[in-house]
Order: sequence, then structure tokens, then C-alpha cells
Amino acid sequence: MTTVDIEAAARELAEAREGGKPCPPLRGRLLPEGDVESAYRVQQLQARAWSNRGERRVGAKIGLTSRAVQEAFGVFQPDFGVLTDTMAVGDGVEVPLHRLLQPRVEAEIAFVLGADLPDDRVTTVDLIRAVDHVLPAIEIVDSRIAGWDISIVDTVADNASSGLFVLGTTPRRLADVDLRLAGMVLEHAGEPVSVGAGAACLGSPLHALEWLAGTMARAGDPLRAGDVVLSGALGPMVPVTPGAAYEARISGLGSVRTCFSREGS
Repeated sequence: MTTVDIEAAARELAEAREGGKPCPPLRGRLLPEGDVESAYRVQQLQARAWSNRGERRVGAKIGLTSRAVQEAFGVFQPDFGVLTDTMAVGDGVEVPLHRLLQPRVEAEIAFVLGADLPDDRVTTVDLIRAVDHVLPAIEIVDSRIAGWDISIVDTVADNASSGLFVLGTTPRRLADVDLRLAGMVLEHAGEPVSVGAGAACLGSPLHALEWLAGTMARAGDPLRAGDVVLSGALGPMVPVTPGAAYEARISGLGSVRTCFSREGS
């Protein structure tokens, strides 16, 4: 693996994002199969470029937290990506489809931290103390890889297939919600299109947060007070229909809504 390969991979993803045309899979071409470390280097190179042009990091997202999704992509570990301020969309605000390539939606829980998590060995007590509140969330995932033909190398390099995110406006204290048992339904036109619960997310969304906190602390970039952390999906992700609206309802947390412009707008 050479720096040229890392830079070429980051350049292709940036061109796909900006040009609106997905690129071929990176694995086996610019990045070796299974080389997750190099994939994170590609992700970091892009995050640095976003920061240099004025985007502000506001948190992180956890991906591949569902056993079913892991099996579908042939991976057996979560991954993570960076959230920036330009990825945030208001509750119910229409999303222009031209901002995305191959969008899908999934319902998640958002943790908002009130304290730093600097230690690489995090306890449940550490997490409970650090979380200021939780919110219902919709992540609009996207892929710069053609046809969603991804392995863990492709998705990690592509910032964990991040797109945009929408937060609800009904903050709840962690002590008031059983996240593991929190049921979720994602609706389109009043019909359920995805159902699930907190237990689908590594057994509990708190387990996902624990994994991320330890992983980022070991990488020397720990989670900080004020960060938003998306837990990972509570149910299957759903391809976006142009012009459609989606509403996620999570028991104990309330609801959050997103909608999309029609094709070409």
C-alpha cells in the first residue's frame, strides 16, 4: 500500500461526491481486500479536506451495527464515520435529491454528549454520566460506490457510507428510556416500511456507543462534550423514493421526519 493509492481513493470518492456519479468499488483496485486500516486513512484524508474548506465536525456515526446488515456485507464488526455541520438537516425539511447519489433512510437513536469520553476502556457508568440526552434520528445513508457494491473497505473509506442526518426535537433523559426495548417503526405514506428495536443495534444502542467511545479514544481522537453520535440502524434501511416523506417513531423518544424533492430537483 502506498500513499498514492490512499490519495487516489480519496480523490475518486471526492469526485463521485461532487460530480454526482458513483465510482467503481475501491477494494482490490486501489485498496487491498480487508485492509480496514488503509480505508480509515482514506476517510481521514477526506475529513481533513472538509475541515480545510470550513466544515465543522459535530460528531460521529456508527455503522454496521445490525447482525443482518453485517451478514449481508460479509463483515463482522461495526465501523464509524465523521459527522459535519453540513450533513445536518432540520426535522421535516425537504432534502434536495441532487445532494445525494443513492440515498437510503434508516431510523436511529442520537446520543448528545454532555461530557468527554477520553478513556479507551469505557464503562456503562461512564456512558450514562456522559450522555446529556437522546433524540430520535433518521440517517440518510448514501454511497459513492456504484450500485452499493461495497465491502467493509469500501464503506469505511467512504466515511461509513454517510450522507445526511436529521434529528428530532424532543430530547429525553437517558434514565427515562429503555433503549434496548425501544420499538421503532419507519413509515412512508402512512405505511410501515421498516420496523425494529434498540436490541437490533449490537444488543443495545449503548453497546454501540461504548464500542465507538473506546475505538476513537484508542485512535487518539476521543468523543467530546457536544458531540452527536448516531447509534446505527434499529431496523432495515430503505431506498429513498423521489418526492417521498418518511417518519420514524421510536417508543419513548417521539418521532422525526424527513422528505425529499422530486427527481432532478
